[in-house]
Amino acid sequence: MQFDKPATINPIDQLKVVGKPIHRIDGELKTTGRARYAYEWHDKNMPFVYGYPVGAAIAKGQVKSIDTAAAKKSPGVLAVVTTLDVGDLEKGKFNTAKLFGGSEIQHYHQAVAVVVAETFEQARAAAALIKVDYESEQGSYDLRAAMPSAQKPDESTKPETAVGDFESAFKSAAVTLEETYTTPDQSHSMMEPHASIAVWDGDEVTVWTSSQMIDWWRTDLATTLGVDKEKVHLMSPFIGGGFGGKLFLRADAVLAAFGSKAAGRPVKVALPRPLMPNNTTHRPATIQRIRIGAGRDGKITAIAHESWSGDLEGGGPETAVNQTRLLYAGANRMTAMHLATLDLPEGNAMRAPGEAPGLMALEIAIDEIAEKVGMDPIHFRILNDTQVDPENPERPFSMRNLIGCLKLGAEKFGWSERPKTASRRDGDWLIGMGVAAAFRDNLVMPSGARVKLAKDGVVTVETDMTDIGTGSYTIIAQTAAEMMGVGIDKVAVQLGDSRFPVSAGSGGQFGANSSTSGVYAACVKLREAVAAKLGFNSEDAVFADGEVRSGNRSVPLADAAGEEGLVGEDTIEWGDLTKTHQQSTFGAHFVEVGVDAFTGETRIRRMLAVCAAGRILNPITARSQVIGAMTMGAGGALSEELAVDTRRGFFVNHDLAGYEVPVHADIPHQEVIFLDETDPMSSPMKAKGVGELGLCGVSAAIANAIYNATGVRVRHYPITLDKLLGELPDVA
Repeated sequence: MQFDKPATINPIDQLKVVGKPIHRIDGELKTTGRARYAYEWHDKNMPFVYGYPVGAAIAKGQVKSIDTAAAKKSPGVLAVVTTLDVGDLEKGKFNTAKLFGGSEIQHYHQAVAVVVAETFEQARAAAALIKVDYESEQGSYDLRAAMPSAQKPDESTKPETAVGDFESAFKSAAVTLEETYTTPDQSHSMMEPHASIAVWDGDEVTVWTSSQMIDWWRTDLATTLGVDKEKVHLMSPFIGGGFGGKLFLRADAVLAAFGSKAAGRPVKVALPRPLMPNNTTHRPATIQRIRIGAGRDGKITAIAHESWSGDLEGGGPETAVNQTRLLYAGANRMTAMHLATLDLPEGNAMRAPGEAPGLMALEIAIDEIAEKVGMDPIHFRILNDTQVDPENPERPFSMRNLIGCLKLGAEKFGWSERPKTASRRDGDWLIGMGVAAAFRDNLVMPSGARVKLAKDGVVTVETDMTDIGTGSYTIIAQTAAEMMGVGIDKVAVQLGDSRFPVSAGSGGQFGANSSTSGVYAACVKLREAVAAKLGFNSEDAVFADGEVRSGNRSVPLADAAGEEGLVGEDTIEWGDLTKTHQQSTFGAHFVEVGVDAFTGETRIRRMLAVCAAGRILNPITARSQVIGAMTMGAGGALSEELAVDTRRGFFVNHDLAGYEVPVHADIPHQEVIFLDETDPMSSPMKAKGVGELGLCGVSAAIANAIYNATGVRVRHYPITLDKLLGELPDVA
């Protein structure tokens, strides 16, 4: 199905099932422990053995030799495979860093060996006996030190934009702001580690793994192993969180495949938690310079945003200027990204790449310029709203209600009671409120599905779409139920298997909208097949209450299946609507904090998110996504930072003891409001993504609340108490 015209009225608009607060259909499996994640897959006919990875002890250089003699003699050991054994391997499409193979070391904890043994403990003990001789090289590990050598990234990232004459407009502006903000390296820190089981049958390999993107992984694993893609069968039915860290093939799957080949047995490999931050990808640190010029009336006349980030050679930038190109009006504009070569582990996608760190800076800057103008920060944002792409005024937004989010949020949160800066106390606590706009592009991806109708009337959906805790099973079931006119109890959903049609996968906030649109397209095909079988005109047929109706005739849906059943299969493809109209999601985040006047400890007291993100397919699963994102934003604001050893080139706090994510005590009452909105230019579902929008802007809202509470402006995340203490005595 080609989606190249705005959606008109279609069966989804009935909203008998879609849009309803239906609890997750996979919830019982997860709460009872019956949902099998990658490492938990069991088969009594396939006795598994265990692989344990060995990570490089240097950040840059060469492996000269690897002594495995002691490891091979260790009890229970079945095989040892080293990076020198397999030699240089062809790298897949999606990774900057190589995962395994050859002598070159590109980053700390790069996989250099895997030990396979009868038990996990035996594999781990033997791995400790491997001796690796390295030739270390000097690397670059400090972003600030590397700034002078940073280059313009590849043109594919659209590294620079310019409209009007920013420099002249900024110089002549009545009110100006020029500040630098920084965000640190961050880790995905998903609950389930990267884990895989591999088993070979002749020249074919089956891999159970934890993957957000089945087809991407399958393609790159085939390339790495040097086999035909059709020889690789990948399965990932349940995933314990990803946040972008499982978008691309990871070392655990590669090591499991090589280990299984060598041992002749099915092999399990899970990356130990201390290996994950350095062995896999992370959100790269940024240094951001923002300049804003405004008139005394508060209207922005000039805005510029420059960002510096680093990655391995051949990598890409953290696109932290993306939202500044679209969020606020202003005739004179400039954005630029600069990329430094760093020999740290690969920087890549982490929930809302670009907008998440970009808004951490921009939405503080907006508060700062509003204060200089003497205007309430919400009024300032509303004044500078735009209904067209500021860099291309001929291109309107398909749907944009940022103002509605801000106004409703202000009313619900009690913004009118916001105290003057550093003026409200509750005992030892200084109290403040903060706000930030939320913005995230609406991305769409081709997505396929197969829908089957059986003689018992059950509709089965098959697609390689994944569920990373987002509710994919449920919203896909709702879509099929709505389209085929049956209850959700008559729908079975099968996901995460490379034998199924290729879907959008989970990432970039495109998963829900794209995958349900693919199911919609497949259901249209099935409806046509049913109508033809029953002798109906497919355009007139109504599917409802388990029946197919047209005129005075009504037939049970199951009657169309016959003994063999019927199948509909299709893929949603996207036309040029994103070129004629800018498609984005919007929101507003409100936060109230308390800051201890004597210790600088910050406590979040309450949070509110108001989101405008197209049709909400399921308010329960959507709310879950947003409150999870708000929690992630709290971590980014107050505690999360991968500390870099700039001498040896690795992340020091590479576990959940040293890398501090929020816990229950850190997160108070959270409220989420969705505006009633449909966007017919987005998809047949008229929906958009929301899981990343819920993160964008949260950290800045917290930073702005801290400033309102204390009068101390912190521009460098995370906002730990040491960054407040120096100025708090005067306030206290």
